[in-house]
Amino acid sequence: MNIYKDLNKKELEMRNNRKGFTLIELIIVTIILGILAAVAVPRYIGTVNKSGAAAEDAVLSALLANAEAYAMETFMDTGRKSYPSNPFSGASVDGYTTGATSVTSSGDWAYTGPIGTDDISAGLILHKRNDNSVWSWSYTNADQVGGGQADDRGAFGSRNITAVSLEGGD
Repeated sequence: MNIYKDLNKKELEMRNNRKGFTLIELIIVTIILGILAAVAVPRYIGTVNKSGAAAEDAVLSALLANAEAYAMETFMDTGRKSYPSNPFSGASVDGYTTGATSVTSSGDWAYTGPIGTDDISAGLILHKRNDNSVWSWSYTNADQVGGGQADDRGAFGSRNITAVSLEGGD
């Protein structure tokens, strides 16, 4: 009889000594993780888009500062301020290749207007983001004031999403 008592003790210890999670606990944890992912992923994507826009704004600010420096330089030489025909002239921008008129891979920058002339030009500044969307800004070096003395500066336009046909690749 002593053997049966020991056997029952061991059986009770084994039953009370279970380790692991029940199926319902695993299902509840999976549901909680799904809810967290449903909230976190859109916020992450929004943050990535905002950071891309902030990086583009930094490049455009540098291009504007470069155009203003060019305008001051031409003012000193000719007595009239004017923007360069290519907004990338004299600027160092990662992803821009001199003479590029289309964007083919993420991070590329391009200008679609006439390049290498001092004539009045208008075109689009293009940038391809990592999500393969192409964004554009209008640019012109034409006088925006109209008849103002010694001020023939151009203008940078606002951000727009560009049709895929302007992409020139991919």
